[in-house]
Amino acid sequence: DFGRHGQYHQKPVAEQMGAAAITLDIDFTISVGDNFYPNGIESTQDPQLQNSFEDIYTNTKLYENWYVALGNHDYNGNIQAQIDYTKVCRRWQMPDTYYSETFKLKDGSKLLMVVMDTNPFIDGYYKKDNDMYENIIKQDTTAQRKWLAETLEKTDAKWKIVVGHHPLYSGGKRKNSDDTKAFEKKFASFFDKYKVDAYLCGHEHDLQVVKPKGRYTTQFLSGAGSEVRPSGEREGTLFADNQAGFMCFSVTGKKLLVQLVNEHGDIIYTTEMNKK
Repeated sequence: DFGRHGQYHQKPVAEQMGAAAITLDIDFTISVGDNFYPNGIESTQDPQLQNSFEDIYTNTKLYENWYVALGNHDYNGNIQAQIDYTKVCRRWQMPDTYYSETFKLKDGSKLLMVVMDTNPFIDGYYKKDNDMYENIIKQDTTAQRKWLAETLEKTDAKWKIVVGHHPLYSGGKRKNSDDTKAFEKKFASFFDKYKVDAYLCGHEHDLQVVKPKGRYTTQFLSGAGSEVRPSGEREGTLFADNQAGFMCFSVTGKKLLVQLVNEHGDIIYTTEMNKK
């Protein structure tokens, strides 16, 4: 949730992202959507691409690939333009509204990253007075859900990570919203079934780590790339704060280490997941 022409906390967060990228020698960056506020972009020549992205994330290591998901604000504009920008900008990677990448780890094992498009699964977006409506009704949720199941089932990857915009769980602003509750019903058990280790999302403008009791999947919500708003807890909350910042993920065959970093460069929370 970053694209605000450098305003709010976007510039200091971008600066600390660059510092972390160099320290960790990162391989890539992930955006969980809402890339351009308030209404997405209109073309691959839209000035927001320069003002909210190219001119902000200027550290050398942030020119590694960016794997990008679509958020609801992106759906207010031309979503095909964001897909097409993949052909214009070397680091921008969005080959379609949903896609997957498999990465080989140093011990030879694999990590599967599935980037889904959560927007058409949000029931509240199907109202005809919604600016997103025309884009939403063009999507085939049955086809995407089938693709998700096949992609997660057929892989031999040791780690499975899904990236999407909307949260399964939140203790923040949308804690009790019908859309959040409905999305949890659609995908929480689905992700558990296919042994998704981590779900990365945004939408809420804060930092949250949530793993409800009895669930396999841990949710990492990182939506504090520019604007922030009050956070909060729910059942299963491991961490919640409304500091501006981002998350760093370091993965080996046996460990996934997550560090939450604020706009001042302070590590404010660390957790890890382990495999045999």
